[in-house]
Amino acid sequence: MLLFFSISIAQRLYKITVQIEGREETLSYIVRNGIDFVSAKEIASLLSANQFYNSDAAKIEIKFKDYILKFTARNQFVILNRKSDNAQKIFQIPISTLLIRDDVFIPLIFCADYFNLAYGKKIIFDDRAKNLEVTGEPVTEENFVFPKETIAKEEKPAEPVSVAEKNEAGKYDINSITVEDKSNGTLIRLKASRKISIPRHSIGNGNLYVFFSGVTIAPDIVNQVKPAGLVKRVKRTVVSSKNIQIEFALEDGYSTTEAFQDTESNDILITVHNKLFTAASPNLDAAKSKWIFDAVVIDAGHGGKDPGAIGVTGVREKDVNLAIALKLGKLISKNLPGIRVIYTRNSDEFIELYKRGKIANENEGKLFLSIHCNSTEQKDISYRGFEVYLLRPGRTQKAIAIAEFENSVIKYEDNPKRYQKLTDENFILVSMAHSQYMRYSESFSDILNQEWKRVVKIPSLGIKQAGFYVLVGASMPGVLIETGFLSNRKDEAFLASAEGQAEIAQAIFGSVKKYKENYEKEFGN
Repeated sequence: MLLFFSISIAQRLYKITVQIEGREETLSYIVRNGIDFVSAKEIASLLSANQFYNSDAAKIEIKFKDYILKFTARNQFVILNRKSDNAQKIFQIPISTLLIRDDVFIPLIFCADYFNLAYGKKIIFDDRAKNLEVTGEPVTEENFVFPKETIAKEEKPAEPVSVAEKNEAGKYDINSITVEDKSNGTLIRLKASRKISIPRHSIGNGNLYVFFSGVTIAPDIVNQVKPAGLVKRVKRTVVSSKNIQIEFALEDGYSTTEAFQDTESNDILITVHNKLFTAASPNLDAAKSKWIFDAVVIDAGHGGKDPGAIGVTGVREKDVNLAIALKLGKLISKNLPGIRVIYTRNSDEFIELYKRGKIANENEGKLFLSIHCNSTEQKDISYRGFEVYLLRPGRTQKAIAIAEFENSVIKYEDNPKRYQKLTDENFILVSMAHSQYMRYSESFSDILNQEWKRVVKIPSLGIKQAGFYVLVGASMPGVLIETGFLSNRKDEAFLASAEGQAEIAQAIFGSVKKYKENYEKEFGN
């Protein structure tokens, strides 16, 4: 882990996995209010582009064969120059770039399309899996949709605010809403007098719904809003004494939405993308009772006639999984009163994959944790580490191979044909059906990844995605945890030891506790 310091504030950098030209690289990034900012210098090097950095202006130029991309720190504008005729386009992104130790960090999810054109090949960034894939698919100006050109205008000095106006604004947590038409969509700013949790939100049928719990909102707030961009009307609805919903009626042409906190204030920013961006947005159930966090399902992988992976010295995965699961369950039961612990198995027995999801659903679980150990075909190798998986079709051959192994346990079942439809396009549809829970699965996986690095001696390989049958059956947020490689002697010894199992259980428990705290703050429980 690398730590850089700017003045007195520590900046913790993490690594995105990059697939490029048949090799795997990494790219430094930092998370600010749920947005991934990547190093402009490093991405330039990865794409074999020349670069020029002006430290006085905190500006970087990334020079490709036909185009030059320019970014300035703490600025929302991206400049694209075409070398052939020196034509220039200026685009505006929803949030400003960052300056971290003589490097500009850019919000990649909002800039990937500009890199696509400048580099000339398609770049796919999966912000959930922290994976960047540089493909060989060509991108030209003809098949790139340019957003409306945006030119920075000189700001007029703000009118002085009276003391009375300041006091009035401070009466409510959210006191005003502004709507701005941007080059790649519409930016909604909810001006807040204190830091509040990012609200639940969903988009569809021509409306954006934003749900607040335990937050005060000025009664006349919609009267002050001037519609712009994709927003044509705004409505405020009091759902209950503690819950308020703000509804934005949208014009045609919207695609998705995201919400995050402004890095420089307490404000909540909500972007409504036009069809240039296609990031997934959650579609949450409005029934709050469904989301009360009161049950954790712990799934010890394999068991009984299915031993799972076998280690270098013969350690059986099924035994390690069960030991960790039982230790984790005890920690939750002892330290988190009111949380029910449901085991898919609490002894050495074989439970079919579909039944594990059925057990979770029948007990109304709110978080599904499937515990496993990893392995490679070749034993006694140096490759080792922890991974946490989300339910999506696998993006890398390694992820696909791991999912295939975990899914292969169906050979022990009486009717393995029940899974035959969960392949290819059908599996993509199944994982889309889980999209309403994905936001929470991602949240837990992020927390676990950081907690693991802090507590457990086995190194973290990060957050991955693959298609696991066991996750398909559970209708709730869930992850599959590969605690380490039994094919590695160090990992095997650690996983087989009581001390190692206790450390792992403690890391997962700490993550459940933090996830519960964040979850309940959001829902006002």
